[in-house]
Amino acid sequence: MNTLIAITGLGILCLLFEILNLRKAIVPFSIIGLLAVLGLTISEFGTTGSFYNNMIEVSKFSQAFSCLFIVLTIFLVALSHNFYEDYPSKLSDFVAIKIFLLSGAVAMVSFGNLSMFFLGIEVLSISLYVLAASNRTNIKSNEAGLKYFLMGSFASGIILFGICLIYGAMGSFDTTEISELSRSAELPSWFFIGIVLVTIGMLFKIAAVPFHFWAPDVYEGSPALTTATMSTLAKVVAMATLFKLLSVMNADITYGFQIMIVVISIASMTIGNIMALKQTNVKRMLAFSGISHAGFMLMTLLSLSTSASNLLYYATAYSLAGIAAFSVILFVCKNKDNEDIINFNGLGKTKPVLAAVLTAALLSMAGIPIFAGFFAKFILFSNTIQAGYLVVVIAAVINSIISVGYYFKLILAMYTKEPTEAATKTPFAFYAVAVVAIVLNLIIGLFPSLVMNLLG
Repeated sequence: MNTLIAITGLGILCLLFEILNLRKAIVPFSIIGLLAVLGLTISEFGTTGSFYNNMIEVSKFSQAFSCLFIVLTIFLVALSHNFYEDYPSKLSDFVAIKIFLLSGAVAMVSFGNLSMFFLGIEVLSISLYVLAASNRTNIKSNEAGLKYFLMGSFASGIILFGICLIYGAMGSFDTTEISELSRSAELPSWFFIGIVLVTIGMLFKIAAVPFHFWAPDVYEGSPALTTATMSTLAKVVAMATLFKLLSVMNADITYGFQIMIVVISIASMTIGNIMALKQTNVKRMLAFSGISHAGFMLMTLLSLSTSASNLLYYATAYSLAGIAAFSVILFVCKNKDNEDIINFNGLGKTKPVLAAVLTAALLSMAGIPIFAGFFAKFILFSNTIQAGYLVVVIAAVINSIISVGYYFKLILAMYTKEPTEAATKTPFAFYAVAVVAIVLNLIIGLFPSLVMNLLG
């Protein structure tokens, strides 16, 4: 609860800094503030409880994921200064929106009431709509903002309809009461329809097949830093929230629901990877890659009672690799008209450190050993086999092999092609975020228990 209040206060202070004309202090102050919030969350770790008539429910699950969200936001804010240097008067707006987005994310994993869940998802979604369309002079950014707004609004409407049906069946928005009532023998049919509608709405947010069609265009058209936010922070927030929602409603007890998850998981992995093979634009490629990773994360829904730590580990590994990759992409494609692979030609010769970081990030996403991505997939596969879904694991292994094809397309361009332009000076923030993110990825790869034991 204190975490949520502190984050909201920090966002308001960012806006005040603009009024006081302290623009240079906005990014450093925000990073220090977020580190303080992270320290506060860690200091309270393990202290559980509910607040405001169970509107907010603090648990190890919500605290662990909140820590991950805060770390990702620190990286995104650190990249903001250089990314928005052409719009100094807008810096406070963009940083404050990211911090308010974080408050929505924390609310989404800390809800004890479905009304708080919906409030959190709207705070997060509205922030992303604004960020997607924030490059007003770019027609693609305008298109991305409008498309994301329309798709997101439909998804929110579907979620709200589902919540209404659940309320009609249970007579309560309180998750504790819903959890207890859902174990009873006779439940109205519209309770299950409500669960399905809420799940469909969240699958839109995660960009899982067949609700993925907005993602490639929105990722490509949005400013690169917004794409990084959507690909890492927004995706793991939506996935963690869906996991908590379904856990609360004991959705995994129905066989039909599990079969639906199996089909969507395999479809997301397969279609995401096959479409990524065809892409020449790096942001579109990572959009389809994100769709396939959504399929992997959906596997955790097949064993809700034992998969919370697996989801936390996979989400951490994936998002850290994503942040590291986007740090390099932001630098390489800065002041460019597109994000095509040709821009990365010869990066291994002109910027060996950045090329090494991007290579490591892509190898982690592909699931190559020593990186956290490999161990995340290994743990996930083991758990899914124990749950009795060998067919999903076979599909996942095949898709992991396919993904190597398009990741290596980018790696080969960096190391086998000649540079297309002379080397330029790299801002410190890009180096720092890229290196720190990939080092953290390596550490949790070598010591998985650091993350796995948090929810033990």
